[in-house]
Amino acid sequence: MENTVLLIVDMQEGLLKRHPYREEQLLSNITSLAGTARENGIEVIYFRHNGGKGSPLEKGTADWEICKSLYPRENDGVFDKNFNSAFKETGLKAYLDSKMVKNIILTGLQTEYCIDATCKAAFEYGYKIIIPKCGTSTFDIPGLKADKLCKFFEERIWAPCFAGLLHPDDIIGKMKNKDF
Repeated sequence: MENTVLLIVDMQEGLLKRHPYREEQLLSNITSLAGTARENGIEVIYFRHNGGKGSPLEKGTADWEICKSLYPRENDGVFDKNFNSAFKETGLKAYLDSKMVKNIILTGLQTEYCIDATCKAAFEYGYKIIIPKCGTSTFDIPGLKADKLCKFFEERIWAPCFAGLLHPDDIIGKMKNKDF
């Protein structure tokens, strides 16, 4: 399935320390998707957000590292980013184009920031985006709980306009059946 990649965005120790909404389900879903992707020839690509000097995601610190339970394997790609979008000044588009990628399965943190920005940039570049239900997460913010944020983005922003929203088991089935 050379035309499909799995992007795992900002699943970093410093963010997971804050215990995002549905953390265990998120980790379980991403672990299953990544394992199935690797077994079926789908490249897994990780992103780490550089938060700047003194930030909780300062480059080179323990909190900046990808979480241990999802740590990249030898053949996985790892990109660093300085902006919300995984496409901005990272070389991702050129890399995906060189591999003739058409489909992006998008997972990780945070729903309303880096996932949303990456989803919309990928859409503008013409990629087909698939977001696993319960495949992204975030934190409560003043006036809005994380569960409401996730549901809003999944059902009201991404699914009708920018991405397909599928249950992780359905995505795994598509991976196994080479149905992208």
